[in-house]
Amino acid sequence: MKILEVKNLHTSFFTHMGEVRAVRGISFDVEQGDILGIVGESGSGKSVTALSVMGLIDHPGKIKEGEIIFDGKDLSKLSHHELSDIRGNDISMIFQDPMTSLNPVFRIGNQIIEIIRRHTNVTKEEAKQRALELLKLVNIPEPETRIRQYPHQFSGGMRQRAMIAMALSCNPKLLFADEPTTALDVTIQAQILELLKELKEKKDLSIVLITHDLGVIAEACNKVIVMYGGLIMEQGSVLDIFENPQHPYTKGLHQSVPKNVTGERKRLIPIGGTPPDLLEPPLGCPFYPRCKHAMEICAAKQPPLFDLDGIHKAACWLHHTDAPKTEDYIQVKERS
Repeated sequence: MKILEVKNLHTSFFTHMGEVRAVRGISFDVEQGDILGIVGESGSGKSVTALSVMGLIDHPGKIKEGEIIFDGKDLSKLSHHELSDIRGNDISMIFQDPMTSLNPVFRIGNQIIEIIRRHTNVTKEEAKQRALELLKLVNIPEPETRIRQYPHQFSGGMRQRAMIAMALSCNPKLLFADEPTTALDVTIQAQILELLKELKEKKDLSIVLITHDLGVIAEACNKVIVMYGGLIMEQGSVLDIFENPQHPYTKGLHQSVPKNVTGERKRLIPIGGTPPDLLEPPLGCPFYPRCKHAMEICAAKQPPLFDLDGIHKAACWLHHTDAPKTEDYIQVKERS
């Protein structure tokens, strides 16, 4: 069952320099109980997509076009008051940096209690008991002591667990986790990912996990969206993306990640060039200037998402029925 449907979403920011087209017409679904990963370089539109769904795009940003269907309602058409009732209750979010997302002058317990009382009709004591249960749920030791402490008294991993507890405080159906393991060491990162997977099973949660780390995607997700330049470049199951990538950008991401399977030392292969300027996005494929397989059509026309097998899709002209074979690529310019 689909819990979220995003259709042709366009989100822009209107700055003094012009319109920054951060998200440029993306569509995807989230199934009940799935963990969907959104991966891509910084500036590819991952976080803006999540904030658009949450209704947290403020001036100078604006959702220009598209539908965000959740529980039969188009969230893009709801008022701020209507959205504030859905946020926290039905859809929640773990933000990137727990140290800046938590208020440093309020105790951890008070911040969780405030959210519970804002969205549910319970007493302060009942909310406190619920906060203690949440701290236990996310495996914070000695919750009776920790509930009275301030964010600076928590380690990075514990602050992230506290953020997860806050996000789960009203039993949401859909959880956005925006870079939940950033700045954490690999041991704590693994624990946070394992915790998210456990919570998904216990609560029957649907999770959208946003990251630039392919290792995080491989560890936690069952479906993946690869974004670049405000567009979806490829989407499919985690096996599709890791075992059979079909977009040059996805392949480039794989090649730029360290591999320590055989112990053989090899240089990483970086993706040359820079991401596109979304003040003046290209007419064609946004990856065209950095792609070793670029053809003339790539510069002139943006490719659609070609359906490869029903689930696996890639926005690349190489998958057009009339695409030339590898040896017949029409190179636009010399590339190394």
